[in-house]
Amino acid sequence: MTHLVDKAAHTSTTQNVVFQTLATASGKLVGVVTLNVEKALNALDLDMVRAMTVQLNLWKKDPLIACVVLDGSGEKAFCAGGDVRALYHASVAAKGQVTEVAKVFFEEEYRLDYLLHTFGKPVLVWGDGIVMGGGLGLMAGASHRVVTETSRIAMPEVTIGLYPDVGGSYFLNRMPGKMGLFLGLTAYQMNAADACYVGLADHYLNRDDKELMFDAMATLDWSDTPALNHQRLDSMINELSNQVDIPKGDSLLAESQEIIDRLMAGSLTDIVSRMSTLSTDEAWLNKACATMLAGSPISWHLAYIQTQLGTKLSLTQCFKWELTVSVNTCAKGDFCEGVRALLIDKDRQPKWQFADVQSVPNSVIEDILTSPWGEEHPLSQLS
Repeated sequence: MTHLVDKAAHTSTTQNVVFQTLATASGKLVGVVTLNVEKALNALDLDMVRAMTVQLNLWKKDPLIACVVLDGSGEKAFCAGGDVRALYHASVAAKGQVTEVAKVFFEEEYRLDYLLHTFGKPVLVWGDGIVMGGGLGLMAGASHRVVTETSRIAMPEVTIGLYPDVGGSYFLNRMPGKMGLFLGLTAYQMNAADACYVGLADHYLNRDDKELMFDAMATLDWSDTPALNHQRLDSMINELSNQVDIPKGDSLLAESQEIIDRLMAGSLTDIVSRMSTLSTDEAWLNKACATMLAGSPISWHLAYIQTQLGTKLSLTQCFKWELTVSVNTCAKGDFCEGVRALLIDKDRQPKWQFADVQSVPNSVIEDILTSPWGEEHPLSQLS
């Protein structure tokens, strides 16, 4: 990567995130955040969240910083999600009680996501390779979300007994038709065209265009006005988009919107019944269906209730709702069993608490939706 220098003033205790600045001809700087845990597909842990929050707050106030870029090391992933092992071990030890580990991790992760959503200055995420879960939470908050021919984007939480958090309550409910519910229930992996269609990506470049993009950013006429910088960055990326070698292609989700809306219509019981008896020659749909049906019935309920929130909640209210649900799901939902089966023992044979959608008692869901903080919710004054 050209023109980059280490941000020497930064004293983070982790090298799992690297902070650098890009010098530009305008005299302004571009801050570059690189998630640097290639072997773990750049999964986020608490130290990384904290280091990013500190540096981004400094850059937000720094008049020299015109723009921020987030990317990931290696060629496989921008960020495959959150590193949930610490959450798992704490939750198993607490046996049904909400843990301080869960409260702290989710609160600080959501505060970071909110910071990106409300940053003001342009934030560009290079969404190359795998962008899932917590990684998609980061990307959803950016003003300029760039995807490539290798992008694989999903909210796979249903497979580990969680639900689509990190702002999913906000962005899934703003997608066409029933698309948000479909993505939340099936963990379907979107390509670049799909992500652009559902509103999770703004621009398409090829993986090999990354260097060109940084070179163009170094010569851009950055100003003191964030609104102007947003426009100039847009124009610059659009110009590069017109010259890509590998075309974006068509969105399978766009072509299948009517089918998806029909499959996701009605009650959750209707949807599960429909997916259980689905007969199709479409491989992508069979895979999505199988992934959903292998997921946690508690997670189905949470994802369905989440879509009932609609668009009436503000971003702050969405993160507040999610913090309650996330900490409770770790304690009382299927999270521990899902993580055990997928990441700890890796037997891929989760034994969910309930066998099917109708077996989940209302009381279990109500318990998960009840804030453990009462009036003093930690995200009530999110800023």
